[in-house]
Amino acid sequence: MDGCLEASLSPLSIPEYVLGCSGRRMPLLGFGTAASPPVGSQLTKTAILQAIELGYRHFDTASLYGTEQPLGEAILEAIAVGLIKSRDELFITSKLWCSDAHGELVLPALQRSLKNLRLEYLDLYLIHWPVSSKPGIYEFPIKQEDFLAMDFKAVWKAMEDCQRLGLTKSIGVSNFSCKKLGDILAFAKIPPAVNQVELNPLWQQKKLREFCKANGILLTAYAPLGAQGTIWGSNRVLECELLKEIAKQKGKTVAQICLRWAYEQGISILVKSFNKDRMKSNLEIFNWSLSQEDVKKINDIPQSRLCSGQDYISKYGPFNTTQELWDGEI
Repeated sequence: MDGCLEASLSPLSIPEYVLGCSGRRMPLLGFGTAASPPVGSQLTKTAILQAIELGYRHFDTASLYGTEQPLGEAILEAIAVGLIKSRDELFITSKLWCSDAHGELVLPALQRSLKNLRLEYLDLYLIHWPVSSKPGIYEFPIKQEDFLAMDFKAVWKAMEDCQRLGLTKSIGVSNFSCKKLGDILAFAKIPPAVNQVELNPLWQQKKLREFCKANGILLTAYAPLGAQGTIWGSNRVLECELLKEIAKQKGKTVAQICLRWAYEQGISILVKSFNKDRMKSNLEIFNWSLSQEDVKKINDIPQSRLCSGQDYISKYGPFNTTQELWDGEI
């Protein structure tokens, strides 16, 4: 079954997308839990509870982030205080880290994530980056000498096994180029449902968007606002003069313009703010639209990648340059 956008809105007015292969309903606006630099577990848990109270139902974590445990605790508390009736009301994504990206380590890694989250299943499990590293070492940045070429066939087969076992309802990838996606599609029995990548008005990924649409893969945007405040992010998206001009004309924030633009392109979005007012503001993008003129102006913005992936480049390989990592999509 191909994925499709549901015309109807959920009771909380966040549109949903039905993922191919699994039929899971994924809210198109999700809440990210990656903090760079990291924040304490209690702060993360409190923010997630506030997000659930405001209406967020899609939460994105990863073994690398250190936020699986506070997310799991927040889910239990949300059920206990009646914010939600059961875990089934939520859509939970986590990711396989590079040192676990080996055929025989995928299932144990997922089981460890489920234990941290205190869940019986994930809704979506992603390969975090298209590269492996020495098993048993959990660190970031990864030492250059610890990188290894990923055995894509073995790792993807193990991901498919995880879905067949019901431990995750859907599987996908993150930070994959068109070429690397094509490599997976060539042998996959269950194709990737999602590819999560950097995407915003200043890095629109037009080629990747077309490729994913043609192959029934939903693109999910991380850093839709430029990841301001993180170690690797910048304020260039939120300070873009054209976006500020459109926001002023429409009486919206620049963040809302960016999120609405991505939504209108058929992209799922992850926002990360632990500020309650901004969490609420980020939800207020579904009852208005951009004009064709606005969209054309945004589509004409000069493009450049923010997340270079430099931390995944090594003189020892498998990727010696960012060109190789992204297969020229830079």
